[in-house]
Amino acid sequence: MQARMTNPAYVLSGAMKGIGTLFQAIGEGGLAQDVAEMAGLRASQINGCGACVHGHVANLRKAGVSEERIAAVAAWRHAPFFSDAERAALKLTEAMTRLSDLSGESVPDALWDEVADHFDERELSALILTVSVTNMFNRINTTIQEPAGTTWG
Repeated sequence: MQARMTNPAYVLSGAMKGIGTLFQAIGEGGLAQDVAEMAGLRASQINGCGACVHGHVANLRKAGVSEERIAAVAAWRHAPFFSDAERAALKLTEAMTRLSDLSGESVPDALWDEVADHFDERELSALILTVSVTNMFNRINTTIQEPAGTTWG
């Protein structure tokens, strides 16, 4: 399988600069890498982005996350391998990603309060931006049919 075109972030030179700046800011938020990668993995699973699923799994392995936990991200509600904070992050990820499935608010107050109980404002900012950027890349990669196993950087 081959992508339809070069990733637009590489085609438009200013895009990579902006993306790099955004990733740098996310890194300054203090969010644990495994939480960020699990959120990215879950959003990518929902959106059917094979390239991003592959990348987040590789990053989780590199961070030392067990295969058991990685494999259970798709079914996190039914697996005992996640902390309350991780569950809150995954719940927020799903709410932010499944906007078209909503019949009410995208992030109800009860969910916001649950997430805010586990993450300070900087970590929460990093989580929100991580999920948002992941959703952007999911949409780019599924549009251009970026294959799983693609590496960037």
